[in-house]
Formats: sequence, structure tokens, C-alpha cells
Amino acid sequence: MQKIPTGELNKMLENTSPNKLDEYFKKNNKYMAEDGKAYYYYMKDVLNEKNIRLKDVYISAGVSESYGSKIISMEKHTKNRDLIIRFCIAGHFNWDETNRALKLYGLNELYAKDARDACIIVAINNRIFDTSQIDDILDEHGLKPLSQQDE
Repeated sequence: MQKIPTGELNKMLENTSPNKLDEYFKKNNKYMAEDGKAYYYYMKDVLNEKNIRLKDVYISAGVSESYGSKIISMEKHTKNRDLIIRFCIAGHFNWDETNRALKLYGLNELYAKDARDACIIVAINNRIFDTSQIDDILDEHGLKPLSQQDE
């Protein structure tokens, strides 16, 4: 099956009127993300754009490949927001991409009024994609490090 890049679908939607949505869905149904898999498809798309392998994300996030793949594919669900943040950091996600991933997973976005989140936001905005470096920043400010335990 040939894939249509999301950008092309976005362009189609720019010129689609509400009464043509059924036609759009029918024509592009095979490209639509399943509701429960939106996070998975988003992660894969962003990582592919950045040429980062999932295997490398799991290693950098500090989880086994088998456990990480279950979380990414949403076969298994975690309430550990830090794990999803670690995946995003390992994938070199920017702040918007990280917030979108958190939202798609059903977790709260990074919040500028939260001191811990503010440190994470600053690290991401300064392209610090090493969780131990981010933990050092958090520690310097008396804040809890990104958790490493989830399995």
C-alpha cells in the first residue's frame, strides 16, 4: 500500500468543505489513524522524519525493547508521564512535538507554570536530549529527576 504523507492530506483538507468530508474520509480511509493508535503513528512519523530508530529511543529512554515497543504501540498502557517524556527526549522531539505526544497518549502536556516541567521545557528548547543532563538540571533546582523505573 502506498502511503500518502500527512502534509499532502493536510493540503487536501485546506480545500475541503464540510459537506465534502465524507468524500475525503472514503477516499483516504486507509491512511487514517485508528483512534487508539494515534500516538503510535505520531511517534513513528516524527521519528522517521528525524531518522531515529525506535531501538535507539528505547536504549536512550532506559527501557527494554520489548517493554518500550508495548508502550509505543499502546499494547500496554502506562500512567508514567516521565516515560513518555523520556521517549520524546530520546527522539529529539521539540516542545510542540512532546506536548502533542503527551496529549495523544492521554497525559498532561508540559506546563510552563510547573517548575519541574519548566526545567524540562528549557532543556528541550536548548536541544538537551540526554536524560542524565536533564536530571542534573532538575536536581540543581531541587526537583525530582525523570523516573527511570516503569517496567
